[in-house]
Amino acid sequence: MDTGLRERVVLVTGGSSGIGAATAVAFAREGAKVAITYRKREEAARAVAAAITEAGGEPFVTPMDLEDLPSARRAVDAVLARWGRVDVLVANAVRWGGDAPDPTVRFEDVPVEEWLAMVGANLVGAAAAVRGVLPGMRARGWGRIVLISSGVAEEGLPGPGPYGTAKAGLHGMARALAWEGGRDGILVNVVAPGFTLTEKASGFPRKIIDELAAGVPTRRLSDPEDVARLVVFLGSAANGNLTGELVREGSSAARAPHVG
Repeated sequence: MDTGLRERVVLVTGGSSGIGAATAVAFAREGAKVAITYRKREEAARAVAAAITEAGGEPFVTPMDLEDLPSARRAVDAVLARWGRVDVLVANAVRWGGDAPDPTVRFEDVPVEEWLAMVGANLVGAAAAVRGVLPGMRARGWGRIVLISSGVAEEGLPGPGPYGTAKAGLHGMARALAWEGGRDGILVNVVAPGFTLTEKASGFPRKIIDELAAGVPTRRLSDPEDVARLVVFLGSAANGNLTGELVREGSSAARAPHVG
């Protein structure tokens, strides 16, 4: 299967770790030029850039902060200045508001300010990155956009109401963009990973990991590379006409440990 990604320019936001890092390296294996953004972890981003080079791609690293909306445009502009275009956008960067949403906080106790910050970063921030790449994609008549959501958007969990709401909004964005971009050769889809075995998952007790895996049809949780391969397909020429869809990655079937 020809992905048609050799010499394509890919921008992966939030590419310094986890799913973003694995996705960046996976695109590099297809011969792409891969730009990644980071918020604070520049050293980690530089390590991913080295892995991109080793995988056969050409790396570029630039900062971006979802809570600073103009920085999304600056990141896109930096890639345009380096390579002249962005063919593929993977909107993976996320704002947790801490290590993760707190399931002990009741819906009515979440401050309005947190709602504004969470939706502003995770939904409007993603839209800001999309806005930056769309004109060039339209002009060239080709583009792929993959928005990284979460199983929480459909499953729901106690506590992270603003986070789940923001991620659910990505689904509506993709549907709108599918109709707008389709006539210009731009395909837009959403990937909803579930509990993924990133480096952060190493802190979870083995018992919980096993319980989660038992709820998945394959009886195993996905690792970042599983998600990355799916994103690469959706972001490549191998995806010829799939757009506006929500693709539930395998671990989405697993229920989080604090769900009854």
